[in-house]
Amino acid sequence: MSREQPKTPGRLWVGTSGYSYTEWINAGFYPPGTRSGQMLPLYARTFPITELNFTWYQMPKAAAIERMRQYAPPGFRFAAKLTRTLTHEVDPNQWRGQVSQYRDGMAPLTQARQLTAVLLQFPPSFPRAPKNRHYLAALLDELDGLPLAVEFRHASWATDRVFAELERRRTTLVAVDEPNLPDLFPQLDVVTNPDLFYIRFHGRNARGWRSGNMQMQFDYDYSDAELREWADKTITPMTRHAGSGVIFFNNHVRAQAPKNARRLISQLIERGLL
Repeated sequence: MSREQPKTPGRLWVGTSGYSYTEWINAGFYPPGTRSGQMLPLYARTFPITELNFTWYQMPKAAAIERMRQYAPPGFRFAAKLTRTLTHEVDPNQWRGQVSQYRDGMAPLTQARQLTAVLLQFPPSFPRAPKNRHYLAALLDELDGLPLAVEFRHASWATDRVFAELERRRTTLVAVDEPNLPDLFPQLDVVTNPDLFYIRFHGRNARGWRSGNMQMQFDYDYSDAELREWADKTITPMTRHAGSGVIFFNNHVRAQAPKNARRLISQLIERGLL
């Protein structure tokens, strides 16, 4: 289901959610002895984009973002999570000022035109209730001017009214692959922004999601058949309705994310999408 008129397929970027994992050294993605400062240039030899995780845990600072940016080659792209104090731990008296801090921190990427999207990831405890709807609308207003993508974890947001409002704002609805559990947001191919679609692969480890243990939650290895189904039934249609698209694998445990991302890249090349 897509809400825009068909377009000529545009540019796709495939990468992983985060790149600085020491376990990826032992798993063979990074060479033995790789230091943290060497990871981004090594990662960029394989992938043209990454999704920054650390900006969820801490407010980005411009100097640190610029140092990181300098490690990447020209043309490398970034998506970045919005800080958790704006999505998970919101202080009603502080959040507007925090938006301003976030903008300032991300300025090196926006000024260099290397920021593809800011990811607003909301938890399962954020259902579509009046208070949450009003907060989301106000947050999107405050973030206006940045390329925005919204990921819902609660199924109550999967309604045409939500899609229509995101479309009106030219804000991207994030498509997700995750376990089929009660109340989790479903897998959809809805395109709400004609400029960009955004897909995140979290893995299908239902037991891990129930446990709350992040190492278990994102421990999943996609089969070729599972990736082919996404390529044919979801990604291919979405490319016809948006000017570009980003795809990230979040199943980082044991370096399954880069392995699966490379498999998907091969499949998309076979289909003429990359």
